[in-house]
Amino acid sequence: MAAESLETTPSQTVGPFYALPDGLLWPDGPDVVPEGTAGAVVLHGRVLDGNGDPVPDAVLEIWQADAEGRFDHPDDPRPGTSGGFRGFGRCGTDPEGRFRFRTVKPGPLPTPDGGTEAPHIDVTVLARGLLNRVVTRVYFPDEEQANAADPVLGAVAEDRRPTLIAAADEDGLRFDIRLQGPGETVFFAL
Repeated sequence: MAAESLETTPSQTVGPFYALPDGLLWPDGPDVVPEGTAGAVVLHGRVLDGNGDPVPDAVLEIWQADAEGRFDHPDDPRPGTSGGFRGFGRCGTDPEGRFRFRTVKPGPLPTPDGGTEAPHIDVTVLARGLLNRVVTRVYFPDEEQANAADPVLGAVAEDRRPTLIAAADEDGLRFDIRLQGPGETVFFAL
């Protein structure tokens, strides 16, 4: 058979049989900090597919530093966090693809070369149709100077950077995640 007559077969995902197993989500999973925490912010938005339709069964995980830029993790050698800060949250989306986390704005983070990363929240998305998780970051709209100097954000094409910056609204910070298509959120290979 000549190579010219071979055609690429369409790719397919395994499934669809993605369902949220019991125990994957827990009642206070979206709460990185307890209710009533001083300086708490709400991070909310929607997960959308390539057509702009909501993804009703996605799971989002966030992890981040505290307001002083420290992680609640044994590998962070700096003094520990306080005030009920967990540093990690997990939330499923509702039928409209909506999610909501209660957290604090993280402080800037040191880089290995002595620089600084702008305050940001790391986000993982798991959903039907995804063979692997996708990972992105949420940057803060009131950190223009820090965002401009951030080495990770600076490595992203300028026209794509807005997909990584939340928008302030009446409910807190809105960050929609577009899994593909026009306006696709920037995802990072880890």
